[in-house]
Amino acid sequence: MATVRGMDIRLDGKVAIVTGGSRGIGRSIAQVFSDAGAQVMITSRSEESCREAAEAIGGAVAYEAGHIGRDEDADRVVQSTLDRFGRIDVLVNNAATNPYAGPTIEAPRAAWDKTFDTNLTAPLFWTQRVWNAWMKENGGAIVNIASVGGLATSPILGVYDITKAAMIHMTKQLAAELAPGVRVNCLAPGLVKTDFARVLWEKGRGEKVAKNYPLHRLGEPEDVAGAALFLAAASARWITGQTWVLDGGGLIKFEDAG
Repeated sequence: MATVRGMDIRLDGKVAIVTGGSRGIGRSIAQVFSDAGAQVMITSRSEESCREAAEAIGGAVAYEAGHIGRDEDADRVVQSTLDRFGRIDVLVNNAATNPYAGPTIEAPRAAWDKTFDTNLTAPLFWTQRVWNAWMKENGGAIVNIASVGGLATSPILGVYDITKAAMIHMTKQLAAELAPGVRVNCLAPGLVKTDFARVLWEKGRGEKVAKNYPLHRLGEPEDVAGAALFLAAASARWITGQTWVLDGGGLIKFEDAG
């Protein structure tokens, strides 16, 4: 159980929606939120994976499968959450995609559009929905999951990283607009050992990356989930518009002068 200055970080009586909540970072966030006393609605495209995750997490966890980019699915998930739990206190915009790896200058239009639709447009309109449905009158917290790539450049992940850079700025913009009732913050993880990022860490690649991190290991989903819990809870009641980097120290490593 997480503790800050002697206080347990709790979400008792709160309701959270976690997009992309059936696996990886999203599933870990749903687990940690549930353990902290929240009622959680997880959503992702696969009903089977949602069901399996909800059953494995246990507690007051429900699921509603849907495509994050479809307006009708987003409306259904938000309404289902209100019907089942009666409120929406926390939204975690976690779902993301990365259909293209290569130079940004060569990106196909379809891959560009899909990446922006999922990684940037959808989080905005999910936030708009929960704002209008509950948070405008009752307050709440938004936690966006970006990437440390949004603060750097990459030879092959430029399109993905551009969407995450935009999410970091959108976090600040929405934090200014939705204050004082709603706090909006962002997490920017480095390489985390998930299926989504498997191509970046399998076959020994992860060990090479970890050697460049001052903490000498890759991230685990639980590392991100703990930070998300802090930002969602009253422990972060005076924090908004911020992006926290979770990268094992990767951005502050010494550069080889040789």
